[in-house]
Amino acid sequence: MNFEDMESIGDLEIVSEESLWQNFERLAAFIFEKNDFWTNVNTVKTLHKKRRQYDVIAKKSNQTFLIECKKWAGNRYRLSALKRAIVQHKERTIFYENITNEDAIPLIVTLIEEEILVFEGVPIVPVHKLNSFIRELDTLQGNSFCDYEEDISLVDRVTQSCEFSGTHE
Repeated sequence: MNFEDMESIGDLEIVSEESLWQNFERLAAFIFEKNDFWTNVNTVKTLHKKRRQYDVIAKKSNQTFLIECKKWAGNRYRLSALKRAIVQHKERTIFYENITNEDAIPLIVTLIEEEILVFEGVPIVPVHKLNSFIRELDTLQGNSFCDYEEDISLVDRVTQSCEFSGTHE
């Protein structure tokens, strides 16, 4: 199915589940693009012989999102693997900020809804809710996210007390 042909959440879920992981990354980029973000998929940044790869970089105005896409099926070790991936993604975010001198917001996009919605200040958004998440970004004040419940809006989920900030060295 062509991403442009998706008409419903059901279509999105089918495409998400049936696509290869590379297309899952492309799908996340497509959703950002439909919300007027410039995107780049599978970008590698290098500094002092260190390399970091980014699944999707999405930029709009002064916001830069570094998106890590996780298309994992359910298993009992998935949550601990997700937490490790978030720690690594935060490190990649700091690396990116040091190279570009830009602030960046780390984001994890998953195939299925996880038990946790934020870990160490990094939002975990299932792909079927990514469009809603992006549309509500204008309500953010800075790069702050905190634990939120499924049934409340992003506005209610954001506080300054759980801000993620990288460092520029």
